[in-house]
Amino acid sequence: MQTIVKTGSVLLLVAVGYGLPAQSLVVEQPLHHLRAGDEPEWNRFRGSAEKQLTVRFSARKNNVEQTLSLRQEDVRLGWSVTLNGQELGRLDPDESARICYLPVRPNTLVEGENTLTIAYTKPFGRTDPLPDDIRVGAISLFDRPTDRLLGEARVELTVTERKTGRPLPVRITVADPNGALQPLRALPNQTLAVRTGVLYTGDGKAAFSLPAGRYTVYAGRGTEYGVDSLTLNLKAGDAVRHRLQIEKEVPTDGWIAADPHIHTFSYSRHGDATVQERVLSIAGEGLELPILTDHNVAVDIAPVAAEMKLNAWFTAVTGNEFTTEVGHFNVFPVSPSAPVPDHRVKDWPAAARNLDGNGRVIILNHARDKHYDFIPFGPKRYVSEAGLDRQGWNLPANAMEVINSSAQQKDILQLFRDWFGVLNRGRLLTPVGSSDSHDVGRYLVGQGRTYIRYPDGQPGRIDVDRAVDQFLAGRVMVSFGLMAELTIDRRFGPGDLVPAAGEVRTSVRVLGPSWLKADRVSLYANGLKIREAVISKPGRNGVQWEGSWTIPVGRQDVWLVAVAEGPGVSRPFWAVPNPYQRVSAEWNPRLIGASGAVWIDADGDGRKTAAYTYALQLVEASKDDFRQLFDRLAGFDEAVIVQTAAVLQERNRLREPACRQALEQAPARVQAGFTRFKAAWEAAD
Repeated sequence: MQTIVKTGSVLLLVAVGYGLPAQSLVVEQPLHHLRAGDEPEWNRFRGSAEKQLTVRFSARKNNVEQTLSLRQEDVRLGWSVTLNGQELGRLDPDESARICYLPVRPNTLVEGENTLTIAYTKPFGRTDPLPDDIRVGAISLFDRPTDRLLGEARVELTVTERKTGRPLPVRITVADPNGALQPLRALPNQTLAVRTGVLYTGDGKAAFSLPAGRYTVYAGRGTEYGVDSLTLNLKAGDAVRHRLQIEKEVPTDGWIAADPHIHTFSYSRHGDATVQERVLSIAGEGLELPILTDHNVAVDIAPVAAEMKLNAWFTAVTGNEFTTEVGHFNVFPVSPSAPVPDHRVKDWPAAARNLDGNGRVIILNHARDKHYDFIPFGPKRYVSEAGLDRQGWNLPANAMEVINSSAQQKDILQLFRDWFGVLNRGRLLTPVGSSDSHDVGRYLVGQGRTYIRYPDGQPGRIDVDRAVDQFLAGRVMVSFGLMAELTIDRRFGPGDLVPAAGEVRTSVRVLGPSWLKADRVSLYANGLKIREAVISKPGRNGVQWEGSWTIPVGRQDVWLVAVAEGPGVSRPFWAVPNPYQRVSAEWNPRLIGASGAVWIDADGDGRKTAAYTYALQLVEASKDDFRQLFDRLAGFDEAVIVQTAAVLQERNRLREPACRQALEQAPARVQAGFTRFKAAWEAAD
């Protein structure tokens, strides 16, 4: 076994290097790279790594409880911390950079040489560890218990809205000088949600204590607001008061922020957010229409919100994550007293029967993740380019997640391409952004969200039925940090059908707070990128880019979607989480935001005609004359060509000699579309 072994005496810390007070004992200062498993977890972990860290140091026997402090980063699995053969505890299973405190019980230290070990602990029944690369170091010993350490200095904060001076529900984040989340202790008689470095308050006020040291405190309220911060230099015995001010930066007038995928520990039984903590975090992230979707149970948090006097900030909706062996589906709105549908189904037809009449909205969740050895849009059963289910199952949903901030894909555009294929197939699914949060601090509620076109003046009195109407009509934007607001001819937006006029003028605004950045915006037509702009200059007032393109209109209907992207961030108060299910070491985090689909009625029939419909019409009209079919196809876009190939595949016509011979003589763009479909189909064989 490879092991890092460090030997030496404990040193006296004379400078505050990691937010620690003077006269603390340093065991090991540098950060060390450790690895569970045989391959790198992510491509950012370059070079070799060790299996465990062993540090030998001199100390005196402890007759009273002391505290071991260390810095950890990127921890996902179970890593034990052992001192002289006694386990002190485990590192926090959280990938954020954070300070971890572990109690050192009396008589754990011995006079003379002591041995501290940090090593991966394999779960029972697992033979090979999953890959987990971590960094750990900055290890110090304090000669007092954690409770005393956390009580050295007191801080009282008030956070208000800059223009009005009114207090706001907010998230407060506390980090050390190196950006690691700092443990803190809330003072009594407050209603707060507290985790390492994270604190939610419903009235903008929070009182807490910290060890003496230097810290940065941030106050924010989701991605519509700016962030205010201050630096604290605390000495033991200090009691300080400060005021922070934030303001709304992003112009979202006429849109309400929804998160259609929210959990609680109280009912889902994993994660850590109680119902009361969930109410605080929803208000603190500026969500206006939260949908509670615990697993196979209907939960109404409205009475709790009212009791906590936070119901004016949002309108809670009861939903249910219909959790089955053939996919997870969020259903809302549902009555808390209605029977929960039987989730013991084995296929989508049975799922559809059980969900019938249970809720107006049915969202397919995290379609590329594996649960019960089933991936709804896995390549073995789904042809993304054509939106084609190889088993012939009809998707029992009218919406799908394209962003799930707790379960991201290594390719952030993958779920968008899946959605594009479904749209071209003729299923007008509403795109969804959500958080899937079960936690207070690890995965932020509302980090992924859906904006619905709806008057936003009274968030506590939203007409849920009206908002659902707008959602199902596709009048939405999806957001993971950024938003892409798309308007056609200055009056049409997502969900609308634009009358044909020879050409249309598309206007796009990329929205986002000043602490995030956009670097690219693209326009897609029937799933193909037709325009792109690089964003190199910083925006202002929440608008990071604004521009327009004139798009010619052909003879077939087409839908347009704008997509904005930006670099991933690693801020203590808004870190981009790693993918929940790792499929490779490749991972380059990105921000993204997209409009819903705007349809252009090019054929003038007053309907949204999908590429699949044109393909069916062309195949039927050709009467088995493949040359005629392919010649006529040349006048349509690639989406119709791909859908035509899919129709012929479903009818077992692609391999017929007449089809193959005609394809060899077909126009090049028709051949290219058929080749694209065939490659996708054969890749799953």
